Amino acid sequence: MLDQLAAAIARHTDGTWSDSAVPRLTVVALDEPEAAADLLYEPMICFTVEGAKRGVAGDRSWVTGRGQMFFNSVAMPVTATFDELPYRSAVMRLDAQVIADLLLELDGAAPAAPAAPGGQLTAPMTPDIVDAVTRWVRLLDTPEDIRPLAARIEGEILYRLLGSPLGPLLRDFTLTDSSGARVRAAARWICAHYAEPLAVDAIAAVAHMSTATLHRHFKAATGMSPLRFQKQLRLQEARRLLVAGDATAVQAAQAVGYVSATQFNREYRRAFGLPPAQDATRLRASDR
Repeated sequence: MLDQLAAAIARHTDGTWSDSAVPRLTVVALDEPEAAADLLYEPMICFTVEGAKRGVAGDRSWVTGRGQMFFNSVAMPVTATFDELPYRSAVMRLDAQVIADLLLELDGAAPAAPAAPGGQLTAPMTPDIVDAVTRWVRLLDTPEDIRPLAARIEGEILYRLLGSPLGPLLRDFTLTDSSGARVRAAARWICAHYAEPLAVDAIAAVAHMSTATLHRHFKAATGMSPLRFQKQLRLQEARRLLVAGDATAVQAAQAVGYVSATQFNREYRRAFGLPPAQDATRLRASDR
């Protein structure tokens, strides 16, 4: 079953990440080694069909391999490397309203909050989940079926997931006043304002938490403090600007909010192992 799903994914990618005509579905196929990828993860579930991917976020790391699924509940910067190739996965971007509507249909009431505030979790896929995801991806073979069937199959996948180890986190994801929801609001706000000077007090106000409570829950969900989260966003965006060739190191530093070029160079080298210009040259050569 996994081989059939891998083949369906490969038919509809260009060798990288490919958004698809099916709402909330991205398919990924990589065959050649590449440098570590700096990504901004959205709330999503990644179904790994072939190969293995390692993710690192702050002090946290995880590996998701063949036949496993990975749940991420909060927008956050992640560095991904591929431990085994070829790599194939299908990614479902999460819509809280779709999940909430399904829960209301199943239970007739809003879900109760679990103890965990959010974060990440890896679990094995069951045959029923693999079957449903395969039919979801195969809709790309028959585009005329996407409109009438995509939402129904997505609902089936979510129904199967609610009965899996991911179920409690999915339920928490629909809540609007849980600690997990407040952390997600803070993370979204930082993503939108990362180039601005940020104070922890301001972020805590967005989350309606004390600074101590925000720090505890934010690190539990992302592996980082709020300010380290902001710094990682800044460095990833600066790296993107440098690799694209659109900016010098000084210009990239200013664009992402650094006042001191010296501080930028120091933090960039600590994060990526090389000074900004050398790192960009290396990555452009690797891409070629």
